[in-house]
Formats: sequence, C-alpha cells, structure tokens
Amino acid sequence: MSDYTDRDKSEDIHILHSMGYAQELERRMSSFSNFAISFSIICILSGGINSLAQATSGVGGAAIGIGWPVGCIISLFFALGMAQISSAYPTAGGLYHWSSILGTRFTGWLTAWLNLLGLITVLGAINIGTALFLGGTFGAQLGIADATGVVSPAMQVVLVVLFTVVQAAINHFGIGLTAKLTDFSGTLILVTAAVLTIACFYFAPTHDFSRLWTFTNYSGDAGGAVWPKSDSMWYIFALGLLLPIYTITGYDASAHTSEETKKAALSVPRSMVSAVLWSSLAGWVMLSSFVIAIPDMAEGAKQGWSVFFSTINAIMPAWLVTILYVAIFIAQFLCGLATVTSCSRMIFAFSRDGGIPWGSKALSSVSRKFRTPVAAIWTGAALESLFVWGALFISVGEASLYVTVVNATLIFLFLSFLFPIVLGIFAYGTKKWPAPGPWNLGAGVYKTVGVLATLGMVLIVYIAIQPPNDKVFGVTVGFIVLAIVIWFAVENKRFQGPPIGDMIARRKAEIAAAEAAVGETGAVSAVPGK
Repeated sequence: MSDYTDRDKSEDIHILHSMGYAQELERRMSSFSNFAISFSIICILSGGINSLAQATSGVGGAAIGIGWPVGCIISLFFALGMAQISSAYPTAGGLYHWSSILGTRFTGWLTAWLNLLGLITVLGAINIGTALFLGGTFGAQLGIADATGVVSPAMQVVLVVLFTVVQAAINHFGIGLTAKLTDFSGTLILVTAAVLTIACFYFAPTHDFSRLWTFTNYSGDAGGAVWPKSDSMWYIFALGLLLPIYTITGYDASAHTSEETKKAALSVPRSMVSAVLWSSLAGWVMLSSFVIAIPDMAEGAKQGWSVFFSTINAIMPAWLVTILYVAIFIAQFLCGLATVTSCSRMIFAFSRDGGIPWGSKALSSVSRKFRTPVAAIWTGAALESLFVWGALFISVGEASLYVTVVNATLIFLFLSFLFPIVLGIFAYGTKKWPAPGPWNLGAGVYKTVGVLATLGMVLIVYIAIQPPNDKVFGVTVGFIVLAIVIWFAVENKRFQGPPIGDMIARRKAEIAAAEAAVGETGAVSAVPGK
C-alpha cells in the first residue's frame, strides 16, 4: 500500500492504543493481503471440491445452481455484521474482543473458546482434506495411498503433521512471507478456478444447463450413501446447504490480522465482505460448470465422495488433469497456511488478556526478530496435530470422532461469529458502542443483518445435527454446558477480560514497554487524553 503515510500509521496505532493494546505485531499487510488471507481460507478449491458430494449426492445440480447462492447469502449476513464491528474495533482476535466490549466478560470468554476450538478443528479438517486430495491424485505414485487412492488413517496423521510443521514454520518467519504466499494463493485460486471452469465447459460431453435448477433425489444408495435415504426433497436440499456454508467461512481471518493490516478500520471490513462476495461468485461459476460437465448425473451422484475425481479423469486429457491437481493441492496447502495465521492470532490476543489459564504470558509474547507470536503459532500447530491424531483413531458410535467434531465445528464457528453481532444489536448507540467505524452500514441495515444472521444460525444448527451427524447436537450442547460450569467454578473469578475504562489509561507504561521490547519505532503516545 504505497499511500500508507506516517499519519495513517499513527492513526492505526492510536486506535489500538485506545483499546489498551500495544503495537507489537508488524503492520505489513496491504488491503489486498488482508483480503487474500480470508479468500485463501475460504478457498473454493478446498471446501468446494472436497465436500462437493454433499450437493451432487443430495438433490443433484439444483444444490449448486440454487443451493450454492442460498448458502452463500447466509454466510454474507454474518460477514456484513462482523465487518461493521471490525471497523470500530480492529484488533487481533477480534471476535473475542467484540463480544467482551459489547457484552460481558463471560460472552467474550465463551466466544473466544468457541472460535478457538473452531479454528483448531477446521485447520485439522483442511489439512486432512488436503492429505486425502493428495492421496486421491498422486497417492499411488508417491506411495502414500493404495492403488485406488485411499490414504490410511496413520498416513493421514503423518501428512497432516508434515503440512502443519511447514505451515507453522512459514508463519514463524514473519507476516511478510505469509502475506506474499497468501497473495499468491488468492491469484492462484482465481486462475485455477477459471481454467477449471473453461475446461469443464470445453470438454463437457453435453451442455444441459437445466441440471442447475433440476431437483433429483439422490439420497441413500443412489448418491453413494453420502446422505441417508429420505423422501423429502426440501430436507435433502437443506442438507446440501452445508457445502456452501462450510466452504464460505474463515473470513474472520481478516479481523484476526487487523493489527498487521494498514488502514485496518477500512481495510478489514472491506476485505471481509469482498472475500465472501468473490468466493461466492467464483465458486458458483466453477461448480456450475462442473455440474454441466458430469457425463451422467445419476452415475456421477452414485460416485459419492469421488465424484470430482471420477468426472475430471473421465472428460479431460491427462496432462491438463495433472496441472489442475497440482494447482489445487498448492491452493489447499496455502489454505491451511492462512488458517495457522488466523488461529495463532486468536491464541495471541486471548492470551494477552490472560484468557488461557496456563502459559498466557508465553503465548502472548512476540518475537523481536520476526514480529510474530511464535509460541502461539507452534501451540496452535501442536493442538491441531493432537486433535487429528486422536480424532482419526477414536469413534463416537459408528462415526469417527473426526466426522463428529468437524460437523460440530461449523456450529462453534458460526456461534462465535453470531455472538458479537447479536450483542451489537443491543449495544449499538449506547456507551458500549457509541459510534460506528468509518465503514458503516447504518444502524437499521446492521440490525436487520443481525436478525437475518440469527435466523441463518437456526438453519445451520438444524442441518448440522441431522443424520448421519446426529451426535453433533450432544457434542455441541455438552461443550457449552461444560464451558458454563468452568466459567462459574473458576474463570469468573480469574479472568478479567480486555481492558476497558480506566484500565486502558493505566496501561500507558505497559504499552510503551511492550513496543520497546519488539523494537516498534512508529508508535505514538495515543492513549485517550494524550
């Protein structure tokens, strides 16, 4: 961002100081980089491909032609609500901070744990998806899968740990390197999606566009048993909304990297909404072209989770398939890289307010050399690796713990998105939130968006707990009940929450010391009243 002046930097730091925090992380991310990190996590080449069977094995083409836009609109409601708040409070770990300011210490604490659990488990899901994709494409040649492309649970763990170590190491060495790679990822996703779209249309054996609005019941064995058999078309259609809703998430990364973004009060909300809009549009065009390219819809649905591989291998020349698979693998790996960034900033931000019961001081430390929260990066990587190791070898009933937790993750993430939005409806215009930031929807539009996001949350919970994911409801309720018990038993007495009121002014010396420790030379005395 060539027009980023000393005055702009002073304003960014002033806003951060006004909330009681030091400029410890380094502001090297442009507005495009902030957009790219969310766009990279959304990654239509990851969720949109790895979870494609939720649509094609549901109601067929209509799940993409009609269902994809519906699901994306639901995600957009959340993004708009979060964008409004992020403009007023651009901090790392934003969701936690917002829920604390707009609500109470408890709502902030619960939001933090829901978001953190969601980030760790979704990172595991992304890297497992990448491992399975690599197995299904080049696994036999690389010796990591059998002849049919199936990767054993043990090999999945090995690959996930390998991916995660590399992703954490890149994050360790500074936001500059990470931003360059996620910038590249954003471009790679768009280019690869465009090539895949053109290739699907070019090599399609037929061009039956009516598939995109035709409802066909492929539940049960007709769809490779992806969904249980049901006679209700609307029920199966609703289940297919999991594809776009699960794919179009992760845009909170723009908020988590606020303290590393230039002109954050404007850049962050714009990036968040833009990432959702561009991903939604590009994903719809790409997946619609894929539906058109399937030689036979009934046969494609029967392939279940292998529908993408079977279709691409059947209609495209081998050389093009190889190029596409390499590009998609790289995009999926960089999706995991960006998620490590988001997760580590959440751990860092929560820890600097003492949110983690053990080790908060270490987890909130920032490397003077790299200006990154090194301990938080490697802790997030370790927790994700442990989750994957346990989840692939433990079962809950007939389903693996992994399947159960990943579906619960959708609820955890969107609840962490919803809490500050709903709290903001009641706090807007009060002492808790006296004025909006420079990116402003207006009170009426914001509150309407908040109500629509709440209705969307009801739908998300409903479809996320349906068979074969019915154990998800128990896991979700169990976690929330456990969190409430822990809060009243321990955390209510220990956790003070983010600084507010006079606490902010008293942090002046602490802020100066923290900035001096990392060599921040652009800091200004910007505590309110100074």
